Amino acid sequence: MGESKRRKQSGQPAPKAKNSQKPLIIGLSAGVIALIVAIVYVITAAPNPDSDALPTAGTNAAPFPSQVDQFGVSMGDPDAPVVVREFADYQCPACQRFSGAANQLKEQYVESGQVRFVFFDLPLQQHQNAVPAALAARCAGDQDSYWAMHDRLFSDQYEWSGSGSAVDMFERYATDLGLETRRFRRCMDTNLHIEDIEQSRQVAMQLRLTSTPTVLVDNIRLTRPGWSQLSAVVERELAK
Repeated sequence: MGESKRRKQSGQPAPKAKNSQKPLIIGLSAGVIALIVAIVYVITAAPNPDSDALPTAGTNAAPFPSQVDQFGVSMGDPDAPVVVREFADYQCPACQRFSGAANQLKEQYVESGQVRFVFFDLPLQQHQNAVPAALAARCAGDQDSYWAMHDRLFSDQYEWSGSGSAVDMFERYATDLGLETRRFRRCMDTNLHIEDIEQSRQVAMQLRLTSTPTVLVDNIRLTRPGWSQLSAVVERELAK
């Protein structure tokens, strides 16, 4: 007996077709994705330069003591109207993440003469390769390649950070950059620039800066070091 005939004889109603839940699930998923995208945009979008949420130097704050810049490594026009200073550790993961924002700063503001950038070494005690990395950058600087080595150290941090033979890796980087390897290795082996690094660290200590990266735009300390806040504060200072 057919199913239709059986229902007629028993008086049983025909079963209702099941509604597919797939359109509902797809709609909910799309809504969740849109919400996530909106949240990410709000978090990462650069604030307006006149936003009250941006950090300020505070009332009657003293200017940054620019005489200590000699203990860092500078890039850009010495007479630039705004100075950005970074106190960092090459082995610090947060510093590695900020290096992208620092490179954007160089491209958009330093090269145009609007900003001078100063990098201070602040190697942390818990990072065994932080001082050798700082030495590698300074030794490369003896051959006019400080910033090239600086960028390489951050881009390849994952490779040398926990290594027991980081200096050998730094020598390979020097070779890749076309440096005179024996001169570079001699500089590393003799700790030629250890006093420069220590003087840079002492500047941080005198200013009571203990975390990395610490980033200042003139005398304004960023609360969330990254491109959004950095660029907004730079724009605000340039507009003054």
